Amino acid sequence: MQPTPPSSDGPRINEEITAPRVLLIDDSGEKRGVMTTDEAIQLAQSAGLDLVEVSPTTQPPVCKILDFGKFKYQQQKKKAEAKKKQKVVEIKEIKMRPNIDDHDYEVKAKAMRRFFDEGDKVKVTLRFRGREMAHQERGMELLQRVQADFDGVAKVEQMPKLEGKQMMMVLAPR
Repeated sequence: MQPTPPSSDGPRINEEITAPRVLLIDDSGEKRGVMTTDEAIQLAQSAGLDLVEVSPTTQPPVCKILDFGKFKYQQQKKKAEAKKKQKVVEIKEIKMRPNIDDHDYEVKAKAMRRFFDEGDKVKVTLRFRGREMAHQERGMELLQRVQADFDGVAKVEQMPKLEGKQMMMVLAPR
């Protein structure tokens, strides 16, 4: 029979522990061996601490004598630290026209490079107006130029496709 893990948000403590026998680790970190749950709870209370189930799925469950409030606070701090370190990937959009000038293209390319360095994805949108729709191949050439220029830094996540009057492509950093 496999013991069920705790159902609440944290580990089970003191009387919440349902296993008849537990492997006890005392407050100094030494193994005390397998004993009944009642004996372990009495040892924890005599030390003025709580009995906390740290590994509920092992046979027998591993319980540790420690200050539960302090334990919960340290876990909260670890979670906050991990959350602080993670980066949320954003999609930045660069808008161009099919007959963009070289200098304007370089300015847009510089911005795209900065976005890739920050770890963000870039959506390149090419907007066609009026008669430009007759020369969609120029737009495709421009998107292929973007793809070639950033080949070492980024990979194409979504190939260029035409949607109405705009052509778009998504690049992600390598």
